Amino acid sequence: MSYQNPPTTPRKSATFDDFTTSEIRRAAATGIYDIRGGGAKRKVPHFDDLLFLGASISRYPLEGYREKCETSVVLGARFARKPIELKIPITIAGMSFGSLSGQAKEALGRGATLAGTSTTTGDGGMTEEERGHSQTLVYQYLPSRYGMNPRDLRRADAIEIVIGQGAKPGGGGMLLGQKISDRVADMRTLPKGIDQRSACRHPDWTGPDDLEIKILELREITNWEKPIYVKVGGARPYYDTALAVKAGADVVVLDGMQGGTAATQEVFIENVGMPTLACIRPAVQALQDLGMHRKVQLVISGGIRSGADVAKALALGADAVSIGTAALIAIGDNDPRWEADYNALGTTAGAYDDWHEGKDPAGITTQDPELSQRLDPVAAGRRLANYLKVMTLETQTIARACGKNHVHNLEPEDLCALTIEASAMAQVPLAGTSWIPGKGGF
Repeated sequence: MSYQNPPTTPRKSATFDDFTTSEIRRAAATGIYDIRGGGAKRKVPHFDDLLFLGASISRYPLEGYREKCETSVVLGARFARKPIELKIPITIAGMSFGSLSGQAKEALGRGATLAGTSTTTGDGGMTEEERGHSQTLVYQYLPSRYGMNPRDLRRADAIEIVIGQGAKPGGGGMLLGQKISDRVADMRTLPKGIDQRSACRHPDWTGPDDLEIKILELREITNWEKPIYVKVGGARPYYDTALAVKAGADVVVLDGMQGGTAATQEVFIENVGMPTLACIRPAVQALQDLGMHRKVQLVISGGIRSGADVAKALALGADAVSIGTAALIAIGDNDPRWEADYNALGTTAGAYDDWHEGKDPAGITTQDPELSQRLDPVAAGRRLANYLKVMTLETQTIARACGKNHVHNLEPEDLCALTIEASAMAQVPLAGTSWIPGKGGF
């Protein structure tokens, strides 16, 4: 009698999983790299790995219905004669007209204004919809210089010099020909229907000394009124923050790898840069070493989704946060009501990221006039304002629970970490211990 092994369940490789093998087959068939929008989809340490230590006996909490918790923030008071005063520490990140429809840009402006905060232009210049509906508008100054002109620099309330962003630090922008309409082409002074790629670095400087000169030029153009931000991708946050401050920045914007993009290579999004959580403490340390913490404001972006995320970023030393992907979801991006349309594109509402193709059923990341009409900017603006209100209330709730009467009074000692990785990145103790990896304790 022969013995036979019982059948076993087939096991797939953890290294060569379904997505990896599908990408190999796609690359072999096409010979081109994959392009998509959005941010990193891999799991990395994030704000979910931190918890707040609410007040009990050793701390005195505030009563939410009777005691105030302030949320206002001033950005750019270092040198600017007209710093920005916001009601909440949550701003809208730069997303260009071109990558987004005109209706989407208007909705972002409307929502930010209702909430008492700012929105940002993105690459390609300033639209009248956005300027007209944004009480506070930050003008992005990018390597491409698309749409840049001194008049709009002066019409803005602040200027953000973009050195890099979290989804692609070291890489330039990308807007494919499918989305280059007549209006987009005219604003960027480039041919209609032709791919437009922004350079990975500014054409008129090669280092931080040149950045200082550029900041002075922008101050002179705007009569020293406008705050000057410098935005960097999360790669070397300590040195980049220090150099931006030394060059004269009023505000540093630091974007981690969970930050989104309209379009870039998949390999870039998933393999370049650092998690947002890993970026904050080195940037704060740089500001502290220079004696500039709270004098030069730090704005954190990349994967901010809730008031808890906002509170954790502020507790780690940020002055404000900026949201992009979350704002798009709030105004209607990837809405399940368009599921049949997403299915027709070979995807699903929860996973759609081919923003570069200009076929967005929600009418947000498109220049197709029929699709764009699906988005009502007035209703979408109200949704964004509602979302910002909830985020602010959540942030206040946490701050009060920690005994703080202003959200900026949150501090690292209000936090603990659930994992060794998060503890090391955030420089807060592992839960239940006083141990921070690399710093001793027990």
